[in-house]
Amino acid sequence: MVHPKLLKIAYSPIYQHSLPEGHRFPMLKYELIPEQLLYEGTCTTENFFVPNPMDEKWILRVHTKAYWESLKNLRIDPKMIRKIGFPLSAELVLRETIITQGTIDCCHFALENRIAMNVAGGTHHAFTDKGEGFCLLNDVGIAANYLLDNQLATKILVIDLDVHQGNGTAEVFQNEPRVFTFSMHGKENYPLHKEKSDLDIELKTFTKDEEYLSELFNILPKLIEEQKPDFLFYVSGVDILETDKLGKLSVSLQGCYRRDEYVFQQAIINKLPIVVSMGGGYSPLIRDIVEAHCNTFRLAEKMFF
Repeated sequence: MVHPKLLKIAYSPIYQHSLPEGHRFPMLKYELIPEQLLYEGTCTTENFFVPNPMDEKWILRVHTKAYWESLKNLRIDPKMIRKIGFPLSAELVLRETIITQGTIDCCHFALENRIAMNVAGGTHHAFTDKGEGFCLLNDVGIAANYLLDNQLATKILVIDLDVHQGNGTAEVFQNEPRVFTFSMHGKENYPLHKEKSDLDIELKTFTKDEEYLSELFNILPKLIEEQKPDFLFYVSGVDILETDKLGKLSVSLQGCYRRDEYVFQQAIINKLPIVVSMGGGYSPLIRDIVEAHCNTFRLAEKMFF
């Protein structure tokens, strides 16, 4: 039986409901994005799948045993918990394993259908031996190693366009030539100490659409031509918006749309499978966050299917 090609999207209610009170906004987006996509008819229930918790062997391909043991046994140092930003709980750790398995599952769907997406993920501040910035496990890092270990890819390009540098991902792959890390982010934004990605583009505060898009349009085609990847990961944070309270950039909703459109165009032109993780978004109005993220899904449906 031939299965119809669908945009497959990883989503579980645990993405939202495992978060403690006081930390659910703007994390409410994890619930509202699927609801909006279903309401407007962009997606049906067939598009969504619920990942299972992942096998810890893949966690240990990226994260140290000491860190993972302390995480799953809820023995993380209080100082690290403060850096993570969430109160530690068994449900929160379970949530991270489900989100990360969702990104791994998306890899298989992307190999079949050219693209797949995770409503969460983009946990790029998780290092091999520590978490920070709302990130416990590095979903893109784990999924990239999964692809390499299973001979499903030979060269991977990580396109991280969240407003914050993908510092954890840079550290994870600092000695792995098969994974090229590209991060375009705010220069004067978190983290204060930046790691060294394979390519870092730092943007000045209040960068607007024209400059932002010019940088991306100039860099990405050359990067693909030079690196010759056979698989893409895209961290599509919408915290680049001018409305974002943490972003410090001044990109419009239309500029964010054009950014996603261009990344997808490059994937299509070069016939590269792409997995998209949502990354951050912290605008004071939840509708701004949801609209910007939903645009990414709308574009994927429009351009690939």
